[in-house]
Amino acid sequence: MQITDTSAIVTGGASGLGGATAMALAAGGARVFALDLPSAIEKAPQVDGITYVATDVTEPDEVASAVAAAEAEGPLRTVVNCAGIGPSARILSKKGPHDLALFRKVVEVNLIGTFNVITLAAQAIAKTDADEHGQRGVVINTASIAAFDGQIGQAAYAASKGGVVGLNLPAARDLASVGIRVVTIAPGIIDTPMLATVSDEFRQALADGVPFPKRLGRAEEYANLALSIIAQDYLNGEVIRLDGALRMAPR
Repeated sequence: MQITDTSAIVTGGASGLGGATAMALAAGGARVFALDLPSAIEKAPQVDGITYVATDVTEPDEVASAVAAAEAEGPLRTVVNCAGIGPSARILSKKGPHDLALFRKVVEVNLIGTFNVITLAAQAIAKTDADEHGQRGVVINTASIAAFDGQIGQAAYAASKGGVVGLNLPAARDLASVGIRVVTIAPGIIDTPMLATVSDEFRQALADGVPFPKRLGRAEEYANLALSIIAQDYLNGEVIRLDGALRMAPR
């Protein structure tokens, strides 16, 4: 699928995986609408081809407004869901049981937010003209290897990302009739702002645990994979691990 002169939505598009993907899509000729919270957008670089839209992915009205803005510059062909949060808490710790509100919030952002964007964006993509093969667009979601190898303290995060993995195939099947592909990337340990606060020693320890290459992943590698998925029309309904063959230990 070609992205030149089409619209694209990237959630969490102001930094990290989303920021790198938004820049890669813009460099490829897409008109990118990067959805993120206002606090993140304030720190985002100004890049030609990227329009930042303050959006909470869990709010249907805000997402619908962002989708309308994207399709006005259309046709909307690409959606990449990168928005997510990853707080850590054990089911039972010395502080007591896991806070239910925190668990609900993680699932709401990571899983329900992803579903909300898929649903509203798919409605817009389905209205576009199909290409000669009947294709109209592609949705790329972001899970995590925590969906398969959740560590101690990752009950909420792993459950939410496991939900994204479980959503992948039925979403691809549901949207096949309107020519929309759905693929999920499950990243390993990627060097993003979420790791900016940890020590160099801890970062090195994380890198040493990766079989090969022995380093942290780069946001640009996620973006490159996203572009490859967009270009490969026969790739659909699949979850792709981007992790250097890492399998996470319990802690």
